[in-house]
Amino acid sequence: MKNFFYLNRLFSKYRKEPYSLFRKLLGFYPRNFSYYQLALTHRSLSLTNQEGQVISNERLEFLGDAVLNSIVSDLFYRHYQKKDEGFLTNIRSKIVNRDSLNHLALKLELNKIVKISKNVNPQLSNDIYGNALEALIGAIYLDYGYDQCMKFVKTKLFDPFIDLSKVEKFEMNYKSRLIEWCQKNHYQIDFEMTCETLNENHQPIFQSRVLIEGTPVSESTGLNKKESQQKASRLAYQQIIEQKTLHFLKEESKN
Repeated sequence: MKNFFYLNRLFSKYRKEPYSLFRKLLGFYPRNFSYYQLALTHRSLSLTNQEGQVISNERLEFLGDAVLNSIVSDLFYRHYQKKDEGFLTNIRSKIVNRDSLNHLALKLELNKIVKISKNVNPQLSNDIYGNALEALIGAIYLDYGYDQCMKFVKTKLFDPFIDLSKVEKFEMNYKSRLIEWCQKNHYQIDFEMTCETLNENHQPIFQSRVLIEGTPVSESTGLNKKESQQKASRLAYQQIIEQKTLHFLKEESKN
């Protein structure tokens, strides 16, 4: 209970108009204010409830991540009616990746209202804000449901900050992104060149494979080693976005 009151005091500067901050940020008034307070509370504050559980936005982040992926998939499915699954997966990954979410969170100025410990340097942990954005979407989902989340993502993120023509042309470094994801989740990742051949024009063709925890998860070819690794990394990263690789790794850990 003590920490509950402390959590409320964190937002005391907005006490005169307790909902005005979120009305401006969200475009609507919260019904359950505590969801949004929690969404902006970082684990570093070391708050706990009466049961000893940590009070932070991490569970809401988990929920918001799943909701955001569904919403972006929904928006792109409707917008790109003639594009195939590969294109849709690729462009979605450019929106929901960590760098993009951190950028969007800063555009929303979440860095001014997320509550973190003074011992944490946000300059070294920019993911704090991207994670808070996902937690905020989780809060909206619990408070109002999917449709309001869709409206928030479209009117507060897509319309003002996302230029799809530029997103389409942007090429992500999938190898770096994949390595970062594996390091964050404590998975061993390796890149292996499986063969080198010549095409009909006598140009060398390289074939590379991505292995996570020693098991192959994707394979692709390119005109050089770098290109083949990037293509294979893209396939692996798309599987992660679709949760296929994550499911596979969980199954492997059981054996």
